[in-house]
Amino acid sequence: MEVTETASDGLKRELKVVIGAKELDRRLSKRLDELKDEVRLKGFRPGKVPVNHLRKVYGRSVMAEVLQQAVAETSQKAISDRAERPAFQPDIALPDDEGEIENVMSGKADLAYTMSFEVLPEFEVADFAKLKLEKLAAEVQDSEIDKGVEQLLEGSVSYQPKEGSAKLGDQLTLDFVGKIDGEAFEGGAAEDATVVLGQGRFIPGFEEGLAAAEAGETRTVETTFPDDYPAEHLAGKKAAFDVTIKQVAAPVKPEANDEFAKTIGFESLADLRAAVEKKLASDLAAASRAKLKRDLLDKLDEDHAFVLPATLVDSEFETIWRQVTADMERSGSTFEKEGTSEEKARKRYQEIAARRVRLALVLSKIGEKNDIKVTDEEVNNALMERVRQFPGRERAVFEFYKKNPQAVAELRAPIFEDKVVDYILELVKVSEKKVSGEELFKVSQEDEMSQEEDEA
Repeated sequence: MEVTETASDGLKRELKVVIGAKELDRRLSKRLDELKDEVRLKGFRPGKVPVNHLRKVYGRSVMAEVLQQAVAETSQKAISDRAERPAFQPDIALPDDEGEIENVMSGKADLAYTMSFEVLPEFEVADFAKLKLEKLAAEVQDSEIDKGVEQLLEGSVSYQPKEGSAKLGDQLTLDFVGKIDGEAFEGGAAEDATVVLGQGRFIPGFEEGLAAAEAGETRTVETTFPDDYPAEHLAGKKAAFDVTIKQVAAPVKPEANDEFAKTIGFESLADLRAAVEKKLASDLAAASRAKLKRDLLDKLDEDHAFVLPATLVDSEFETIWRQVTADMERSGSTFEKEGTSEEKARKRYQEIAARRVRLALVLSKIGEKNDIKVTDEEVNNALMERVRQFPGRERAVFEFYKKNPQAVAELRAPIFEDKVVDYILELVKVSEKKVSGEELFKVSQEDEMSQEEDEA
């Protein structure tokens, strides 16, 4: 095998690889010798078919197999001998001249092909000791525990039938039939449906049209489906609902006491408050960690400037763009509705793709340099957690991951990232700033919205 570098421009490389005709013939003979014990030909005993006869019968098809294997092996060796790491699968160009191909297939000529690829960039990792980060920390307040308990009480509200007209917060049990232009439409009717006034779970105007309703009353509620209603045949249409109110019920909220705590699995109200406090403390810690991680990634992005492999950035952009356009198609949105243009959106998402690739390369290098690895146990734990998210379909989800290494790699990637981030955070200077839980959650939510835009 002869390897010649024919082009080197930045991260781009092009190699010419030549495999001699004698080497190809040697490989062909070896493969045919292996086949003589496998093939069955009329007139020959098993294992006694002459190699020359096999060459006449199967030579061309076996040579195609030999060439494919030779290209795979030599291309891999050509790269490993250079101690370079391709950013993406090399693009291999075989001869396209029929005469040249025929000469190679018949053993009259060498095989010459070219390899084009980009290599991963070399760069220095920033000095973590010089990085300074601020960690937001908050403690759980009694008022927040009270609010958490109150939410549990509100979630346990029951409804008792009442006399008189319905008020905000009351629950109505009703039958209704919806009509457009006097004709009932599919999905527009229900019996014994429940509506809590003020929750806003029906289309705009429906609950308002039931204000002060009483049991036994019938009325017609006129409303209009939103323009972005998921059912396109109803979007923007005016509708009239013939409604029969069967019952009006008032909300009854339980009291915060030991008896209520026992109904939801706790021994006492004190145990319930302790559980709420623990959950809030966990949420605050997670929000603090997420904010700190986001700030660290921003710093790493700022402190590392190097040329990125275009193939990686383009691939990442295409992944993002497919998701963005698919989401817009599902929601019926457009770039104009979102206050931008396709050109501006493409530029923005190309910047996001570049950020992702840059951070991935930086974190990968830090992880490799410091021997940070993801164990099989950690991946299995992540897989089990993923499986539990699909109750009733656990086996199917497990089998999917078992058969798709790429899907398993997607489970491994965030674990690796978090382990590298933890490693870096042990080395950087982190100061702590006390804030309220409300402030921490607000900052965290703003960061999360920004991150969702970056990861759209």
